[in-house]
Amino acid sequence: MSQDTELSHFLKDVHWLMDILQNIDVGLVVLDQNYEISLWNQFMQNHSGKAPEIVLNQTLFSVFPELSEDWFRRKAEPAFILKSATFTTWEQRPYLFHFPHYRPITGTARFMYQNTTIIPLMNTNGQVSHICLIVYDVTDSAMNKLAQIEANNRLEGLSRIDHLTQLYNRGYWEQCLEKEFKRFDRYQIPASLIMFDIDHFKSVNDTYGHIAGDDVIRMVSATLRSQLRDTDLAGRYGGEEFGVVLTNTNTAGAVELTERLRKQIENQMVVFGEQEIKITVSLGVCELNETIDSYQQWLESADKALYYCKEHGRNQSYSLPQTP
Repeated sequence: MSQDTELSHFLKDVHWLMDILQNIDVGLVVLDQNYEISLWNQFMQNHSGKAPEIVLNQTLFSVFPELSEDWFRRKAEPAFILKSATFTTWEQRPYLFHFPHYRPITGTARFMYQNTTIIPLMNTNGQVSHICLIVYDVTDSAMNKLAQIEANNRLEGLSRIDHLTQLYNRGYWEQCLEKEFKRFDRYQIPASLIMFDIDHFKSVNDTYGHIAGDDVIRMVSATLRSQLRDTDLAGRYGGEEFGVVLTNTNTAGAVELTERLRKQIENQMVVFGEQEIKITVSLGVCELNETIDSYQQWLESADKALYYCKEHGRNQSYSLPQTP
């Protein structure tokens, strides 16, 4: 084969290779040891809006000043020094280049999520003279995963919530109670527990029916939610019984809340058809202290305070005296 023929084949191969590099559906950027851009393919041009004649022989950091130079140099260093590839994923860093995203399937994405690979390019002497940055558009899979995570979080949240009251259900609320007990045991941060229920609730169901009883429970839970801080933990413990963990709160603070809640409920009514239903609640309070050995004992102590209210006329708050 003549030299002219070999040269022709070589140039044809190079042309094919360059055509592939320009049209492949990933970003390709070649950088030298000074991080100056030596190759910039069509993908990068299309998504950045920057033509090769603008970026070639410019440093990556001057073309993209928002890219953290310190971070990128640390990421690229193993490719230059250790001759090994490095990787980033969108979970670690959503994108390397802030490219807009226009694909219709994931049109809600604010930008293109990217995975990137940095590979060393060695010269004939076996030294790494350049690195190749490969940018993958993974927006579809990222958005699908984020949607799945969001759906799982919603399901997890729903599994914790009592449908009627929109408070925590008993199972999850007891987990919160146990965590707060352990927190006190470790850090001695004050906490108080309130247990309360609706006075004579059975007669409400017997007189007006269970639908009216549900309306009463909704009113009580809505009133309770209006009184809580973000850090407080309220749950439906039983049919008409509720529990509230007040974080960083002593007895005085807890009783202040119970009295405010009690009076507000007493002054409201539930309208059911043509009937006006008025109710009251009884509330027991127990501040956590070192004599309480478990969260179950804490619960029992607050229950004792609640039963004291019931035995002494209802529609009142009571806190157990602190044991010396």
